[in-house]
Amino acid sequence: MEKGAVRRAVVMQPEEGRSFWQPMPANGYAQPKLTPDLTGFPGLSMGFQTVAPGGHIREHSHDQQVELQICFEGRGRIVIDGEPHPLRPGTSCFLGYNSHHEIINDGTEDLVMLWVIAPSGLENFFAAIGRERQAGAPPPAPFARPSDVIAIERRMGLQDTK
Repeated sequence: MEKGAVRRAVVMQPEEGRSFWQPMPANGYAQPKLTPDLTGFPGLSMGFQTVAPGGHIREHSHDQQVELQICFEGRGRIVIDGEPHPLRPGTSCFLGYNSHHEIINDGTEDLVMLWVIAPSGLENFFAAIGRERQAGAPPPAPFARPSDVIAIERRMGLQDTK
């Protein structure tokens, strides 16, 4: 039992917490919500990622984490180990260790995915590659990933990025 999480409860409202603009090709933003620094529990973290129309999350896998992805709003598709699946609100995905996955917004509106990852760490990736975002601020011009993005991904447990 994690002592930091005993009798601890955290409630985050939509406008609360940190948010990070994400580089190309996602061109959206990530909102880590329930993270170990807030919950006292390193076993998982949870948040939302918004992918702009025409954007996508590059194919990758996690060798030390399992991930849940739930389509919260919008439409698109997820490709898991080469097999495409439609995404619409309520679509739920379990992504086990080393499952290759890519999320594509081929719709006309933002695609919002709720993610849960265990153990935690994805929130650190978003902060490392993104730019701080203020709620309601207009999106920046599309920007490139850091030049050392592959090294960042490997440090954070992302593998096989394309």
